[in-house]
Amino acid sequence: MTAQTIAIISPGELGSAVGGVLKENGLAAVACLSGRSALTRERALAAGFQEVPTMEALLEEADLVLSIMPPACAVDAAREIAAAMKATGHRPVYVDCNAISPDSTRQAGKIITDAGGVYIDGGIIVGPPPWEERVPVFYVSGECTDPMTALDGKGISVRVIGSEIGSASGLKMCSAALRKGTLALQTAVLIAAEAMGLGEEFEKEMLGSREALYRQMESGTRRLPSVAARYIGEMEEIAAAFSSVGVTPKFHQGAHDVYRLLAGTPYATETPDTIDGGRSLKEAARTYANHLPME
Repeated sequence: MTAQTIAIISPGELGSAVGGVLKENGLAAVACLSGRSALTRERALAAGFQEVPTMEALLEEADLVLSIMPPACAVDAAREIAAAMKATGHRPVYVDCNAISPDSTRQAGKIITDAGGVYIDGGIIVGPPPWEERVPVFYVSGECTDPMTALDGKGISVRVIGSEIGSASGLKMCSAALRKGTLALQTAVLIAAEAMGLGEEFEKEMLGSREALYRQMESGTRRLPSVAARYIGEMEEIAAAFSSVGVTPKFHQGAHDVYRLLAGTPYATETPDTIDGGRSLKEAARTYANHLPME
């Protein structure tokens, strides 16, 4: 039987979009917006979420809980939900959809199952906005994934990749490592060229020999400062995931440093709605270079 009321913790840019498409497909979306930013509240209400005052009330309403938030918050969120489960006796299925390592998802899973809940490991793979042009793909793993597969085709795609907690998160780590790690590398190259005083020459070289790649870099890196704060934690999770299987974590430790730099620039205060679409790649690289740490 398909869950009819889906709780999302917490409905930021991606979470509100997911709740919106589920609602468009006949389901109810609920969220506790206490302590959340005005922008998050605006997004959630615009997407048609029903607001509830507390996490306890959220569990009483929900058939299924989707955790969609910055990775650094994921395990603490599981603790909060586990406490609410124990307090209320309501234990809807909990799906961690965050970009966390297999070890982190196993930690979150133990917290939920120790509280008597059912835990599904998940990972969302979707391109950048606008969301309406893409269907979010939820990869899930665990012993009981039926509550998620019942949502397949209801504005999202759900794919099961086994019964082991950690498989879905591992796949998300590999996907994010490639896409966001590549963006960090491209940004690092741009910053280095600018810092060497070679920004114009590098731009001419790229436009002459690799124009398609340069245009891709223009598109891909424009919004990075606005999401860099979230990506910092994700790079830490990727580095930990790689290290756990003997692969060097240093690539994504470096990417972590790039995103930390971007998060300290003036562009980091932008939102998807306020990003300056006319800003050139070279202009952005110059700003990034100006925020390099002083020796």
